[in-house]
Order: sequence, then structure tokens, then C-alpha cells
Amino acid sequence: MSDPVATRITPGLDGAPTDVDLVVIGLGITGVGVALDAVTRGLSVLAVDAHDLAFGTSRWSSKMVHGGLRYLAQGQVGVARESAVERGILMEVTAPHLTHAMPMVVPLSSSVSRVQERLTHAGLLAGDGLRRSAGTDEETLPRPRRLTTTELMAMAPPLRSAGLRGGLLSWDGRLEDDARLVTTIARTAASYGAHVRTRARVLGATGTSVELRDELSGATHSVTARAVVNATGVWAGELVDEVSLRPSRGTHLVLRQETLPGLAVSVFAPIPGSTSRFVLVLPQPDGTIYVGLTDEAADGPVPDVPEPTEPEIGFLLDVVSAAFERQLRREDVVGAYAGLRPLLDTPSDDPDGAATTADLSRRHAVLTSRTGVVTVVGGKLTTYRQMAQDAVDAAVAGSGLSAGPCRTRDLPILGAATRPALAALEQPARLVRRYGTDAELVLESARRVTGLSAEELLAPVAPTVPVTLAELVFGVTHEGAADVDDLLDRRTRVGLVPADRPLAVPAAERALTLAGRPVRHG
Repeated sequence: MSDPVATRITPGLDGAPTDVDLVVIGLGITGVGVALDAVTRGLSVLAVDAHDLAFGTSRWSSKMVHGGLRYLAQGQVGVARESAVERGILMEVTAPHLTHAMPMVVPLSSSVSRVQERLTHAGLLAGDGLRRSAGTDEETLPRPRRLTTTELMAMAPPLRSAGLRGGLLSWDGRLEDDARLVTTIARTAASYGAHVRTRARVLGATGTSVELRDELSGATHSVTARAVVNATGVWAGELVDEVSLRPSRGTHLVLRQETLPGLAVSVFAPIPGSTSRFVLVLPQPDGTIYVGLTDEAADGPVPDVPEPTEPEIGFLLDVVSAAFERQLRREDVVGAYAGLRPLLDTPSDDPDGAATTADLSRRHAVLTSRTGVVTVVGGKLTTYRQMAQDAVDAAVAGSGLSAGPCRTRDLPILGAATRPALAALEQPARLVRRYGTDAELVLESARRVTGLSAEELLAPVAPTVPVTLAELVFGVTHEGAADVDDLLDRRTRVGLVPADRPLAVPAAERALTLAGRPVRHG
């Protein structure tokens, strides 16, 4: 067990470098990916964010590692292929501890025509072809197959049984938690020497300099750089005015597990009138179920935290209720969240300009501004590694920096190990799921800091909140959490259920105190 106590994930700019090879702006999944890629090529790196790790879109996903099936159905073959390749790298190399095979079923109800059934089955077979071509092992993601009605109901007892003629079973990747992936990649970048700073707002940037403000002290900080990468997602256009985005809002609901009891697989509920769109019902290991997602244009100023709309919530409830025996109601929704996809605005082929955000490509783009700032936009969480590689390639080429080749394709992040090795760990299952081989580090470092027993550190902080005090303390000591919001909304995801949040606040405040930090609320 190693303990990198000199963590470089630090709130504020005190002691930050003033001269580096590369400044990365934005600490979502793409930004931390850029930081890790660059520092492992031998570059000196300062990576900053005005708020916190995973503050923006990166924490509002479906918590899936997509193999590109949706993009294949839309004819975006290149995007689908890239997704399948990157999914395999994430699940087999980068983060086996944070990714899991997710069984998903499409129920063949009376509302699904035989034509829709054949198209869906063909799509699943094509998706499996992508898996094979990407080199992902069948033990990681099994092949799709048909299910009898009996098999389907055993996997998903809450489904509406009337009119069922079986189902289709396939497999995709599921993330333990999107914000946890971001945090772990940031820790990994820091372990290689990157300086990772939260609460550091960019006031201005060119391709060779960045002006920062410490959001804790108010002090300004000037940095000279050989290259600058803008990885701010939906805020990219605010930093570089040459970038034009057309954000799309994706809304999810959060339900308690008892709302759909016994559900052991994810369900793809067909959207009426569509042959390729579904609403996803995704059971989570923490006793909740996510339902999503929408794809709506999000016009106007970009908010710090997007809000779901009531029509979107009603739409999701209606589609899911049609597939299940129980009619879901608004009061079943214990939480809801929305994320904005940073889609690059491109000219529409529609003469009326009526193309929806669902029609825009999910392909990413790397753009260089007049002043030399490299911006990476578009894409999706699954393909962050390739996006980061392309951005660093562009930054190196544009600046003339001397850098080694990209290493991240074969680079496990902290805590990663083979699945048999993870299964053999004699540590609490929750910690292994969330920290992999660092599970022992989480517990032992919390014991050293607090002097508390393992029993007290590993107890759930509330009956409906499985988060432990050990995780919260580790969030402060090793992951740069500066306040209660960092702990409850990003290092853990307690805040996704508003009713649970106040139950966990005392534990978060205690963790900050035990770690010697002032108790702050964001």
C-alpha cells in the first residue's frame, strides 16, 4: 500500500507554479484526461478549474461506458467505432475497478412491432460486431441473445407481463460513478507530477499565458506556458469566442430501488414511434435507479447547474410506466438531474434550420484559436482518452514542445487491477468498487488521520446513505475536497437525492474537521 500524501489536488493557487509547459483549463473528464496524457509524455502541467473536479457535465451522465450502439443506429459509424474501442480500453486497461459489465434488456411487448424487433436485434448484433472489431474480450462483455418471457421476467420482475413475447439481452459498460472516474484520473495525473488546482478561475488566456484568480483568497496569479488547452466543455465559447456550441440537455430521474423491486438488469424501454430511441432504466449499486435521458436544445446562458424541466420528467415517467406493471408517479421521483452536452454547432442540412440537437454529431473537435489556445469540444465521456490525446497532439505540434508519445492507451489509473485480482481483495466491497486496490489506502489513511476504529469509519453515515466516513475523510486528505459540497455532490453522490443530503451533512462536516480543514459550505 502506497500513500501519496503530497497530493497535488489542491484548492486555490497558493504555491502554484508560474511557468509550465502546458496549462489545462477545466477539470471535467476531458481536462483531467489531458492533464494525465500530457504529464505522462514528460510535460510540466498545471490543470485548473474555477470550481471543482467534475463540476460540470462530467457528473451528470448516465454513468455508462457506451459502445456506440446509438451512434451506429444514427449512421455515425466512425463515432460508434471510436466508442467501442475506448470502451474496451476503459474496461480492460484504464479502470477495470470503476467499470462493470451491464446486462440490458429490451422487452418485446405488444407495442414493439416485428419490424422494430428485427431492427433492434440487428442493431444489437452490429454492436457486438463493434465489440469484436475493437478487440474487447467476450468475458468482459458477453454476446447478445434472445430471452424467453420466463427468462426476461426472472431478470426484471417489475416489467409489464401482458403481451410480452420475450426480450433481447445485450451488454454494455457501466461506471461505478462518473465523478469518481474524473477524481481518480486527476489523482493519477497528480501522482505523475501534474499540479491540479481547484477554485482557480481563468480571467484571460492566450496560447502562451493564463491569468488566474484564486477563488478562496481573491489573489491573482499569472502563468507563462508553452501551450494552453481549453477543456471547459459547455463553457468553451466563453473562454474562446471563436468556438460556437449548441448545448443539448439530457435529463435523468432518480428513483428508490423499492419503486421497481427485484430489477436486476437495465431496461431499455422503447420510445413509442421510434425504431432506435429508448428510455434507459439503470439500477445502481447504492440502492437507486436512474431513468434517462432526454435530448433537448438548451438555449440561453449556460448555468452552473442545469435544471430538469417538468415536461422532461413527465415524458420519462410516461415512457417507463408503459413498460412496467406499476404506474410511476411524480412522487416516486426522489431526485432529478440534467447535464449539458457541449455539441459543436455546425451548419444544418435542413433549409429551415430545424434540425434538433439529436441530429448533431457526437464527434469531438480540436480547434486552435488566433492566439493559439487549443480547444477540445464535443465527444462524450467514453471517448475522453482519445479526445485528450488529440488535444495534446495539437498543443505539442502547435507549440513545438518536445514530448514523448501518448501512453494512456496502456496506462492503468490508480486503483486499477485485473478483475480476478480485484475480486481477491480482502477489503469492504463498497471500497473495492469505488477505489479498487486503493481500498486499503482509503481505510488506513482515515484511521491514521482520525484515530477512529475501522468499524466507525466504515459504517453508513445514514440508513439511506451508504457513504462512509472513511470515504469522506479520504476525499479531503487525498482528493482535494474543500467543502461540504465537494464531498456530498462530487466525491460522493449523496446530493443526487435531496432528501438524503441533510442526513449526510454532519458526517461531511466531521470529515473536514478531523482532516484539519475549516468547515465550509459551497
